[in-house]
Amino acid sequence: MSDQAVADNLPPASTAERILDAAEDLFAERGYSATSLGDVADRVGIRSPSLYNHFRNKEALYRAVMARLVTDFSGPIAELRAGPITHERVLEWLETIVRQHHANPNLARLLQHAALSGGPGTSDLIEQLFRPMFDSSRSFEDEPGPVLGDAALQPWAVMAFNNLVMSYITMAPMYRDLLGQDPFSECAMEQQLKLVKTLLQAVFEYRGHHLLS
Repeated sequence: MSDQAVADNLPPASTAERILDAAEDLFAERGYSATSLGDVADRVGIRSPSLYNHFRNKEALYRAVMARLVTDFSGPIAELRAGPITHERVLEWLETIVRQHHANPNLARLLQHAALSGGPGTSDLIEQLFRPMFDSSRSFEDEPGPVLGDAALQPWAVMAFNNLVMSYITMAPMYRDLLGQDPFSECAMEQQLKLVKTLLQAVFEYRGHHLLS
């Protein structure tokens, strides 16, 4: 069955879901402060007072958008941490994350706006999405010991790779002409994935040599 046929057979989205979809896009485009409930209502095609039947105010709507994104994007790290931490599984997790950000660039864009101008619940979002990756109590089962041979570097490694993945989403459109292709095409994504994996493999190799030195 084609993707269009599958879409045609899905039940219509509820009003609340359509509000969340529109709000997510707008918050990603403009940030929290620059988005009004009237903007969201206009995009959904309903009157502003109707929004209050589903979300009591803009903050509640923003938090609901963030909660939905956290649910979608926190699954892969939870799955990784549920089993043995090996080089192969970390590479698989990284590929999943890269593909997930390409499929939905809104999280990276929302985080960029939040980093620059704030927004309610940002600290909660950071705790839920990134705190698990900062945990240095788990080590690789196929090569015991801290990442990079120094547990204190793990947060910096996490930030570096998160920046590499998410800054591509927010900045790559500026380089569209230089790339000579759509930065969100399958081909471009494969190139980004190849780079990220190459860098992570280099970290693994450095770590191995460091432990032997």
